[in-house]
Amino acid sequence: MAYTMCAEPKPQQVPPANGSGGLVTRRRSDGELFRLAMEEAQRYKWIRSEEAGRDLGEAALWDWCKRYWWRWCRDRWIEHLSGEEYWCELDHDDFGLLQRGFHRDDPLAQEIISQIKRGGENLNIINWALDKKQDMRKVLEILELLNINSSRLSFWPT
Repeated sequence: MAYTMCAEPKPQQVPPANGSGGLVTRRRSDGELFRLAMEEAQRYKWIRSEEAGRDLGEAALWDWCKRYWWRWCRDRWIEHLSGEEYWCELDHDDFGLLQRGFHRDDPLAQEIISQIKRGGENLNIINWALDKKQDMRKVLEILELLNINSSRLSFWPT
């Protein structure tokens, strides 16, 4: 998915973190995911620069991107799918998908989601399913519904 600014983030009804019941409305500002990622990258740059005894500059930001961006984004995507946090950069319709019983074979879907949380990609999951003799039709349905590849974000917004 290419980065686009959310002109007007939609309010989301989400359960409060303290489990007190009821729903709260949470709004995310434009580009919040990227702003927070840049803060993480800046912290990394500061730590690495302190260790090196000099400012490592943009090279440290690129190093963070190479090492951590993909995993950081995957974790935000899982938060979005789980309904924990709404990220305007991700597909609005995917928010809370995992809470909606999105596939009739819930145990299989949960296993696939667990693999994704551990960093699994489509090919890893397909190979696992073949090894475990899973129903490939169902596996492919679940992977299509989750659509991992649609959530790929570029680190430097255009």
